[in-house]
Amino acid sequence: MKRLILIGAAIAALLTAPASAEPATKILNASYDVARELFTQVNAAYVAQHPGVTIDQSHAGTSKQARAIVEGLEADVVTFNQVTDIAFLAKNGFVSEDWQNDFPNKSSPFHSLPSFLVRAGNPKNVKDWDDLVRDDVKVIFPNPKTSGNARYTYLAATAFAQEKFGGDADKVKAFIGKLFDNVPVFDTGGRAATTTFVEREIGDVLITFESETTGIRKEFGEDKFQSVTPSVSLLAEFPVAIVDKVADARDSRELAKAYLEFLYTPEGQTILAENGNRVNDKAVAEAFKDKFPAVRLVTVEDVFGGWDKIQAEHFASGGLLDQLYGER
Repeated sequence: MKRLILIGAAIAALLTAPASAEPATKILNASYDVARELFTQVNAAYVAQHPGVTIDQSHAGTSKQARAIVEGLEADVVTFNQVTDIAFLAKNGFVSEDWQNDFPNKSSPFHSLPSFLVRAGNPKNVKDWDDLVRDDVKVIFPNPKTSGNARYTYLAATAFAQEKFGGDADKVKAFIGKLFDNVPVFDTGGRAATTTFVEREIGDVLITFESETTGIRKEFGEDKFQSVTPSVSLLAEFPVAIVDKVADARDSRELAKAYLEFLYTPEGQTILAENGNRVNDKAVAEAFKDKFPAVRLVTVEDVFGGWDKIQAEHFASGGLLDQLYGER
């Protein structure tokens, strides 16, 4: 009798146990503000190879996206434009601490740089960062407090000023202060800044990623705008990561990993390059080399000592960025 009872209990447990969940066929990619068109193309190409899969998109400034994920946005992957925002997710337990080892090139499948877009004919003769602090030039870029795009602009301008003034901190601060003074409106993200410059026709020069300048000219007319590449700019990495906390809960890790790996394939790299991004695949980079002007790129490690130091000195509460805003 006891044996029958045990067998019955075992059968009951099997019947009442929940069925194993099927792996997810749908993921959400939380990305930066000006990447809508890029990832629409990437997603279409990926889904064409994997019928039945759905890739949803969410776009905003990456700092805003990172906070949204911590507050409940169920993104399975992030494709950001700033290392510090993924570090924020890692600090809050959403991404693994060693996330930069999950994919090649420190989990950065492509890169770009802050560049300039001016109106046809370049009426203000803008050529380099020096021109952006002239009294007759109005500059458009988003708020560095909310936009990774703008933080790269701030850092690239600071790197230029440090070289120009031999590291004189007061002169560098004055240079960046004048640049901020020349911005008539600080939008929250890169796409809003593009709208301000292109559609509202405010400002003489838009500072944004080189890839965005390419996209604007394609969309609104190469006869209306022209790109200007400064003499020096900052290497802007575009890091990606699986949001472990979400992917594990939704059983979407396999799909999330495959999706991010697609960005490193020749097809993925080609789509990235076609949209104005500089890529690491040597064959693809060679095929598109004529589309990318030569520019001297500096890195956050060489100029600023790395992202941790930048966060502490520039972007932390009361840091240099707050000080500059407080003085405006």
